[in-house]
Amino acid sequence: MTALPLPFFVYGTLRPGEANHDLFLRGRTRSEHPARLSGARLYDGPGYPYAVEERGGVVHGELVTALPEAYPELLAALDRLEEYAPGDARNLYERVRREVTLDADGSGVRAWVYVAAPTVAARLRAHGRPIESGDWFARR
Repeated sequence: MTALPLPFFVYGTLRPGEANHDLFLRGRTRSEHPARLSGARLYDGPGYPYAVEERGGVVHGELVTALPEAYPELLAALDRLEEYAPGDARNLYERVRREVTLDADGSGVRAWVYVAAPTVAARLRAHGRPIESGDWFARR
């Protein structure tokens, strides 16, 4: 099944100013806009965060739209970065379609979001350290 060419919602090391933004996104995007994901909570990980789907939470990040010619390569590169393979029980993240809200005008946009895989999410809910602000930048 081919993935729909949706934008990506990024909330951690892929955000502007972070190392993975330069490595993976620079020169491959058409636009980047501040946005938020409702129904998820941010947890601190080993150098990167996890968004865990939970009612009442909000995660802050950017909505990134890839250049059409860069999309297939970028999708594959982000899947590798996030250690995501469809149906693999060892996934750290799952790539899911979710509605995100643009900060500028409140409009909703369907996007790919990498959220914590079920086993990782369960471990984080039980023993993880939430980032209360929902903003990876604010953790510092």
